[in-house]
Amino acid sequence: MERIILQDKSFRTYIPYQEIDKAIEQVAAALNRDLRNEDKPVFIGILNGSFMFAADLMKKINLNCVVTFVKLASYSGTCSTGKVRELVGLGTDITDRTVVVVEDVVDSGKTIEKLVEDLKKRNPRQIKICTLLFKPDAYQGKIPIDYVCIKIPNDFVVGYGLDYNDLGRQFKDLYVID
Repeated sequence: MERIILQDKSFRTYIPYQEIDKAIEQVAAALNRDLRNEDKPVFIGILNGSFMFAADLMKKINLNCVVTFVKLASYSGTCSTGKVRELVGLGTDITDRTVVVVEDVVDSGKTIEKLVEDLKKRNPRQIKICTLLFKPDAYQGKIPIDYVCIKIPNDFVVGYGLDYNDLGRQFKDLYVID
């Protein structure tokens, strides 16, 4: 679909799935290379937005690893609230293990900073950040983003797991406000 309407907003195709999949392939290859000597790294997907990205990424990971999820919330409508709420916590022991946080989009960096702060209390060996989308113009954080599939401007996007007021996650392409 070239255009979609979600509630009061119109969106147009921004990044087609073929481009998304190619970018994921490249990041998966880098993760497979960089973590090949790690003992059962733990991939932590951030729900709800990363579910499609995490699924496609993990299909391309050749490592003996653990996959788990946490659920965090920081958005209302098209804007970040500036506050990160934990809705479902981590149930996996990450002591002395490499952790890869799998995020849908990194914009301000507040979600990543809060999550990394919480994860460090659990004594992981190292924490890596992997994101589908990175908005460098919006990023205010200090934590390095280790693996980026696609850099985009500070535009609001939906589809491929990302939503507008809980709508639009199911689309395989990414859409931007028209």
